[in-house]
Amino acid sequence: MAGNGARNAWSIGGATFAGCMMVMLGIWQVLIGIAAIAKDGFFVVGANYLYEFNTAGWGWLHLIIGALSAIAGFFVFTGASWARGVGIGLAVVSATVQFFWLPYEPIWALVVIALDIFVIWALMTMGQAMADDERAEAREAAQWNDQGTRDWQAANRARPDVSAPQAPPVPPSGATPGMPTSGETPPRH
Repeated sequence: MAGNGARNAWSIGGATFAGCMMVMLGIWQVLIGIAAIAKDGFFVVGANYLYEFNTAGWGWLHLIIGALSAIAGFFVFTGASWARGVGIGLAVVSATVQFFWLPYEPIWALVVIALDIFVIWALMTMGQAMADDERAEAREAAQWNDQGTRDWQAANRARPDVSAPQAPPVPPSGATPGMPTSGETPPRH
């Protein structure tokens, strides 16, 4: 179990770092998107690149992905489980967009791809660590519940006036609850 604690600490710390990276990279992508939209010739691509696209279009793509990543990164800090899934999806999309952005900013694109891969790993392991913690809490609660039941039974075993709660009697099949069956007298009000 000691290994799980260390692994959980690493994954929670990694998820915190991933949230920071999502916010920071999101803001940077927004700034790159604004630069690409504002001045179409700001980013220049080498000749004969297979994936040559309009930089203003890429600017809008960076702006949208960056804004969504920054928002999702903020919610990763709150521990929202949906934010992990959205963060993983946005990191995959961001890494793919950065691959196509390689001819415009090669070093930046490679750094962002590497950080996106780390974000994916950290958010995936955070989900596993949270599931491990929930299972451990459920086991502990079950142990406390079992012990409490045994304590109650031991304390009340010798007392004839205390009995375990019993379910109400079940009416015969076909009978309507609260209505007398054949042979019974109706209740008087």
